[in-house]
Amino acid sequence: MAQHLGFPLLASLVLPMPALAHPHIFIDTTVEVVFDDQGRASALRIGWTYDEFISLTIIEDRMLDPDYDGVLTPEAIVDLSGFDMQWDPGFPGDTYVFQGDAALPLTGPSDWSAGYADGKITSTHLRKLQTAVAVADMPLVVKSYDPGFYTAYTVVGMPVITGRDDCMADVFSPDTDAADQALLAALAQLPTTADAEITYPEVGASYAQEVRVTCNAAF
Repeated sequence: MAQHLGFPLLASLVLPMPALAHPHIFIDTTVEVVFDDQGRASALRIGWTYDEFISLTIIEDRMLDPDYDGVLTPEAIVDLSGFDMQWDPGFPGDTYVFQGDAALPLTGPSDWSAGYADGKITSTHLRKLQTAVAVADMPLVVKSYDPGFYTAYTVVGMPVITGRDDCMADVFSPDTDAADQALLAALAQLPTTADAEITYPEVGASYAQEVRVTCNAAF
């Protein structure tokens, strides 16, 4: 994620860690599912709270807290807003939506914000579903993950449903033991001369939590 979201300096700061010590960045994420006036799921609001080390790195790199009091001025907040929204073309934003076996494409980010409190940066952004979908017989599944597992996402709090009062959202955790075994097997297949950071297996999905949204059949 670090190299996609507009702050490549982070990669240079964390890469000296042991090569297999993934992940390097830790983000608490919140998920809000927005329904339109026809009762269809139409958008997601995603929140990311960065760990203290990464937050401090970003704040210092941008020189947003020169007196080191942990409080940003309104001007600094404006400067911070959107710092992680400069995505490479085609980057999926580490957010994936499914219904059954179908992956539902999302638009790029919009309506973003940022804040800084307790030594951590929080940013939010809106992702619209390219096509709004009904949620009835099949749940809507939202996953937050970095395929290369450079960044680890943890869903915090209960997901929010906006626009309907007959839906519910549950968070399901992965089988981490199975994911660890799959990772070890994939690493064992790497050539001994491979650069582990460049060729690290794309195992992020195996470690991803799922937000599953279900609704009454009729709206």
